[in-house]
Amino acid sequence: MREILALPAVAAGVPEVLSADESALDARVRWVHVSDSAGVARLLDGGELLLSTGSGWPTEPAELSEFIAGLVEAGLAGLVLELGAHYRYVPAVVESAAHEHGLALVALHREVKFVALTEAVHSRIISEQTAALRARDEVRGRFTALSLRGAPADYVVRQLADTLGAPVVLENLAHEVVAADGSFGADDEVLAHWEARSRRAHRSNAESIVPGTSPRPGDWLIVPVEARGIRWGYLIALPGPPHAAGRTAVLEQGAIALALGRLAEGDADADEWVRAGRQRLVDGLLAGRFAGLAAASARLAAAGLPLDGAVLHGVVVTGGAVVGTAADVAARTLGGRAIAGDAPETRSSGRATVVLLSLPAGRAFDDRAARAFGREIARGGASVDRIVLSIGTAAADLDGLLGSVQEALDLARAPGGRVANGPTLRRVEDRPLMRLVTSLRDDHRLLRHSERMLAPLIEYDLARGGDLLDVLGAMLAHPANRTAAASASHLSRSVFYQRLALIGDLLGVDLDDGETLTALHLALLVRRSAGR
Repeated sequence: MREILALPAVAAGVPEVLSADESALDARVRWVHVSDSAGVARLLDGGELLLSTGSGWPTEPAELSEFIAGLVEAGLAGLVLELGAHYRYVPAVVESAAHEHGLALVALHREVKFVALTEAVHSRIISEQTAALRARDEVRGRFTALSLRGAPADYVVRQLADTLGAPVVLENLAHEVVAADGSFGADDEVLAHWEARSRRAHRSNAESIVPGTSPRPGDWLIVPVEARGIRWGYLIALPGPPHAAGRTAVLEQGAIALALGRLAEGDADADEWVRAGRQRLVDGLLAGRFAGLAAASARLAAAGLPLDGAVLHGVVVTGGAVVGTAADVAARTLGGRAIAGDAPETRSSGRATVVLLSLPAGRAFDDRAARAFGREIARGGASVDRIVLSIGTAAADLDGLLGSVQEALDLARAPGGRVANGPTLRRVEDRPLMRLVTSLRDDHRLLRHSERMLAPLIEYDLARGGDLLDVLGAMLAHPANRTAAASASHLSRSVFYQRLALIGDLLGVDLDDGETLTALHLALLVRRSAGR
């Protein structure tokens, strides 16, 4: 109604707004109807703007009041009464009835051509509808292309956020965040206490939104992601600017693209969303792709990993694949939660999985609990006798957890044997030198020491594709058993001794000297830690 009052064709009639409630002017107008009939209410479908001179209206005040009530009941958006032809002023009963029912009432003090006014309003409505249709076609084409290309969920969510100019979150049915793009708001603000806020928003929307009406400006927009009777989660757009295609229509197109992606994945990849989302979390933490600890903490908590008041460990699993949500299932048997993702390969065991483990306060991750954790992981398909758990020190916050992850990764990269009859446990507490290196991993003096000690071997390996650093690592892992060291290097003893002689010549050191071996061990640990 506000926009209609600003049209020149309406302004020419010198309009006077008689609505007591300003919000009545926010009513959306679907079409314009011209009639002076007292029975016009039965001809309305809702959303119309009625233009009238009032010549056929009832004359009795009670009947006139009932007439206005009937118009409101029919869904009239607004009433424009032209004065002069029949009424010299708006009847008091009409004005009071409009006030009572919250109807937008406008009086025109000059005669206007209703056909000109109708044409102006309809032209505006049709123009907006055409623009909306064009925008919807563009949005539909964009997200259809994404689904045909098999775009991952996080990319679809990012495109939705860019399109809507607002934060968008994809959550699963447990209200855990699968993917989020908070480019239009800080992650720690968007995702803080996500589960509780999401549940409140779902309840509020279910209670307040009437079918066929638009959500209120401050509401979260929630659209289910489902197909063939299966619901996988929800897309949620936080408040943002209006979109020509309609914010709901945009979010629905994103939901369709995600649903088609899930159908294409099939039942075999039922946990793909969760796996991919947690992999991105682990990648982001390892690469430092968060604005700060607050943002990273909010993202982890929203994904279902408790941080406040929990005992946190970084764990690296090698020797077997961690399938799907096996790590989280194993953590739940201990009363905790876990997020897992593939880590950079380790030289000792190939594939490695980083696990961010959260246990309830007071719950120790001792050897018994760790072996139970490893055996539960092995239920996913890995051989329990081949599983190796490299465990970082316990932490109480995200900063400490990141340090624990670094310790576990360094420990997983270091050579070490396995034991039979169950998972092998390796704790950083049992490797004091490695723990020292991890805590001082960015110290420039340690880095300079490592570079000075190992530069000849690094240059040799880079120039010739050699394996001298690996041979040195095997020797340092088995300083008193050269046969075991040769076996760990996958070399014959004669070739292994040749490599050792070459290492000694290139470095100009005695490899039987204890202090030299200690210095080389420290330098190699620093390189492995900083090399990530």
